[in-house]
Amino acid sequence: MNQAQTFHTPHELVRVLGKPAEEFTREDLIHASELLGIQMINFRYLGEDGRLKTLNFIISDKDHLETILTDGERIDGSQLFSSIEAGSSDLYVIPRYKTAFINPFSDVPTMELLCSFYNSDGEPLESDPSYIIRKAHAAFTKETGARFHALAELEYYVISESEPLYPCINQRGYHESRPFSQSENLRVEALRLIAQAGGKIKYGHSEVGCFTMGKTLYEQHEIEFLPQPIEDAVDQLIIAKWIVRMLGEKAGVTISYAPKITIGKAGSGLHFHMMAVRDGVNLMVDESGLSDLAKKMIAGLLECSTPLTAFGNTIPTSYLRLVPHQEAPTNVCWGDRNRSVVVRVPLGWTGGNRMIQTANPAFPPDVPVRMSKQTIEFRIPDGSADVYNLGAGLVVACLHGIRMPGALDKARDLYVDGNLFDERNREKLKSLKQLPGSCVESAQALLEKRAIFESDGIFPASVIDSTARRLEEFKDRGMSERIYGKEDEIRAIVNEFIHIR
Repeated sequence: MNQAQTFHTPHELVRVLGKPAEEFTREDLIHASELLGIQMINFRYLGEDGRLKTLNFIISDKDHLETILTDGERIDGSQLFSSIEAGSSDLYVIPRYKTAFINPFSDVPTMELLCSFYNSDGEPLESDPSYIIRKAHAAFTKETGARFHALAELEYYVISESEPLYPCINQRGYHESRPFSQSENLRVEALRLIAQAGGKIKYGHSEVGCFTMGKTLYEQHEIEFLPQPIEDAVDQLIIAKWIVRMLGEKAGVTISYAPKITIGKAGSGLHFHMMAVRDGVNLMVDESGLSDLAKKMIAGLLECSTPLTAFGNTIPTSYLRLVPHQEAPTNVCWGDRNRSVVVRVPLGWTGGNRMIQTANPAFPPDVPVRMSKQTIEFRIPDGSADVYNLGAGLVVACLHGIRMPGALDKARDLYVDGNLFDERNREKLKSLKQLPGSCVESAQALLEKRAIFESDGIFPASVIDSTARRLEEFKDRGMSERIYGKEDEIRAIVNEFIHIR
């Protein structure tokens, strides 16, 4: 029996077709459409603004469906990407079959597919974010023989009318339960629907951020995924953000992925965990602990941390989050189990299998040998991230570290033991490079190190230029200091970017 059939899967198309999504063919999707009575096909794709775009098709007959799934459709690319001129703007959008899922919100049976962009010659569009990330992954695999796996931690706020019967405790929402977590049901429904759409979820929980302003409740939640190849990790993140927002609309509440809601309260990050996997082995660890490969990848992430903000922290309020003592990084360094650093090495279940056996001494279970779960976590990005280009940038940074002379020395020199802001680390803190403090500074960092991202033909020069140009247009240098303590100005700029990406 196919492995996908041995356990009840929430993914309706996987269940109907009896095969994993990675093996979906055009004929499979036509067959599933007939079985499920699909009446509509939606093409989905990201524009430069990070918003999910839609092209709707009403299916008239089987030939029409076959044509859509084979030929795709043409669109005006100049409306989506500033680097494309109106005089030569026609693009093709072509569906990627493995991304197909059934829309849980549509009134008629509808199949959704993510798409890639192709130019007038039928070649992949060089500036297509989904193509850039595929190129980055291919270069990493060619160099290392390993696949680059990643998972994201999606944090968001649910903004609703406060329920006074069970009020939240200010900044004490971490892992809170109903009835003190007012939006737990929305999060649980999101987990269910994301899994139905093919998302591989690790868990969901309420987060630290919980506060009220007047009669409005701001409640923070997190959904964390399981490691997937980097392209799939980003695809499922895009769909997950859409599903959570759709549930918010349905419930009459506001969902925001904004990096900062107000000063002094927990911001929302978009942390990425990474590992290199070869032949079922996690290369982040070896017999001595964290491997040299992992340390080189960390060195590359640190070397590229300032330009990576151009993809991961794309709006002025991003830099209201990257401040000291808020569990967000401000200085370029790394450490173990440390939330004040750029790269954290979290617990990785490296202590053997004793925990489950001592927790269940009467009936200790047999524990099968599994691939190590050890990851390295990049903690800078937030919900404004340009997720495809961020994912590609993380791969490029890690590849740069693997190739970089002196990478192990750099990793050793930038290691911080314990909390960076402890008194014993005061001298170390003085020696560390700081992250950008504005979009303008982020753009400058990207332009200074653009050669790293343009190497191997991964990032086109036009993407680097357009990214820097958008950041520079904010003219936000010194904004954090300028608006400090000015509640009306802070509220205005937060509201301006409350629905970014």
